[in-house]
Formats: sequence, structure tokens, C-alpha cells
Amino acid sequence: MAKMYQLSTCKTCQRIRTEIGDRPDLEVVNIKETAITPPELDRMAELAGSYEALFSRRAMKYRSLGLADRELTEQDYRRLILEEYTFLKRPVTVVGDRIFIGSAKKSVAGTREALDA
Repeated sequence: MAKMYQLSTCKTCQRIRTEIGDRPDLEVVNIKETAITPPELDRMAELAGSYEALFSRRAMKYRSLGLADRELTEQDYRRLILEEYTFLKRPVTVVGDRIFIGSAKKSVAGTREALDA
């Protein structure tokens, strides 16, 4: 079973879901309504190689909290993502032991390919 973590109101996430098509085997999690659990985040970080790889510096709170001026550790990234869903780079799709992060064409193509396999 594959799982996509996204925001249902995010236009980019909506576009990507349209691009990959209807997938009955894809569980879509709206991270605003269903919080990411620590074990889920830990698994994503294990697949991605770090919590930083999952962290979005585009979130509006990133600058407003002064995070751009601080040197963040892996534990900071983990804590921030768990505390505030907007810090997760979206969408994140986990297919088996593969992870696809963000909206780059390469990531979307990889997601589609992994789901087709």
C-alpha cells in the first residue's frame, strides 16, 4: 500500500494527484486533518536520509519564527514538522521502501513510475 501525505487545499498537491491519476491503492492523508505520527515521520526520514530533506523552508512560519536565522539540527527539524504540519515539504509519497518528496518533475515522475510497478 502506498501513502501520500499532502494538503487537500494545496493547488500543487491537487495538480500532482491529477497527474498521477486515480489510484485505488494509494492512501491519501490530509496532514491538516490527520497529524503525522512520530513513527510515520521517523520512517519517512529513514527513507529520505534525514529530517531536513522533509522540511519545507517555504512555509510562512519559517521566516516569521526567525528560523531562517538559526542553525537547525535534525531534532529541530523533527520537532518542527511534528508541531506544525506546514513544515512538511509536500507532497510526500511512500511506495514500499521508496520515498518521493516535493513537486519537482523528477519526484512526480518517480511517484507515477513506482505506483505503476
